[in-house]
Amino acid sequence: TRDVPQAPPVAVFKLTADFREDTHPQKVNLGVGAYRTDDCQPWVLPVVKKVERLIVEDESLNHEYLPILGLPEFRSAASKVALGDDSPAIKENRVGGVQALGGTGALRIGAEFLRRWYNGVNNAATPVYVSAPTWENHNGVFADAGFKDIRPYHYWDAAQRGLDLTGFLDDLEKAPEYSIFVLHACAHNPTGTDPTQEEWKQIAEVMKRRKLYVFFDSAYQGFASGSLEKDAWAIRFFVSEGFELFIAQSFSKNFGLYNERVGNLTVVSKDNENLTRVLSQMEKIVRTTWSNPPSQGARIVSKTLNSPELFEEWKGNVKTMADRVLLMRDQLKAKLQALGTPGTWDHITQQIGMFSFTGLTPKQVEYMIKEKHVYLMASGRINMCGLTSKNIDYVAQSIHEAVTKVQ
Repeated sequence: TRDVPQAPPVAVFKLTADFREDTHPQKVNLGVGAYRTDDCQPWVLPVVKKVERLIVEDESLNHEYLPILGLPEFRSAASKVALGDDSPAIKENRVGGVQALGGTGALRIGAEFLRRWYNGVNNAATPVYVSAPTWENHNGVFADAGFKDIRPYHYWDAAQRGLDLTGFLDDLEKAPEYSIFVLHACAHNPTGTDPTQEEWKQIAEVMKRRKLYVFFDSAYQGFASGSLEKDAWAIRFFVSEGFELFIAQSFSKNFGLYNERVGNLTVVSKDNENLTRVLSQMEKIVRTTWSNPPSQGARIVSKTLNSPELFEEWKGNVKTMADRVLLMRDQLKAKLQALGTPGTWDHITQQIGMFSFTGLTPKQVEYMIKEKHVYLMASGRINMCGLTSKNIDYVAQSIHEAVTKVQ
């Protein structure tokens, strides 16, 4: 073990550690991807508190193992939230779920299955495409699952501060048939830039024609716009177009259940027989990974989604979070414009979800951290929830200084 090299720290957690050690009274953490209230505190959703009490008082519950694939009523409810109550795929009995350890676990189980069974047995050579930029864990998850050829596809247009649709479509056209594409269902991380519905239609058309495999990562449903339906539009459109696909769902953000690690891998197959075979292989993968999933978080989500009354209350809680993010976007843009900060800042309100890609350069980011004690990712990504009514003026002033002083 003496020859084990020291691994570099995970960037976002290193940023939080540096923030904690900083003693500056006006320090601000815009790094970590978690919701914060206007007092900069984590928020336990009122509906979650209510359901936790119901679980505690339920004498019928025990601590027996869950099935390998997870709590059945959680899996079906999670898939229904993604695909819609009236989804033809659900009615045709060709949708299944695998309860996973958060969205990351769902991605990993899906990646492991695809490497073993997609497009020929044990096909580690199939290209996997991730957006440029993407959540840094996407690369690691697919590499660790054994894929050897992970490629970027055009996504962010830095000059226009928006989607590079031409580059994206071009990469889809040029990708080898049967390549796997990881798509962000909504609230793209880190850019906060999503295709419009018309653009999604163009993307789907090329993917269908080129026989490309769709793997959606859905970490922010409801959180982006405040509407579960709107945020699942792309997923539902692809399913309506007849795609077989995977959807990695996370309930960390929209339920505030970060440390419960509640995820689901929704599998949409072409028919029930195919689904049954896929789930049988998923069972083997899960058995040697975590064997059986944990129950507490899944029970909270399941009870909430399966009760019409609690479901409505949850939607209200999600909208509260989404609305606060939208308010911070409006205010930050207005304050930068009032300061006369050089450049255009329309992208702050055009982007959606928890993150905003500010367009700040690595040097400007360094200035923000070193001189202003405002912590953000080197890419210029900020978590809008880190902004509050108390610190937003200071943050806007700091961005203004960084942009005017550091070229």
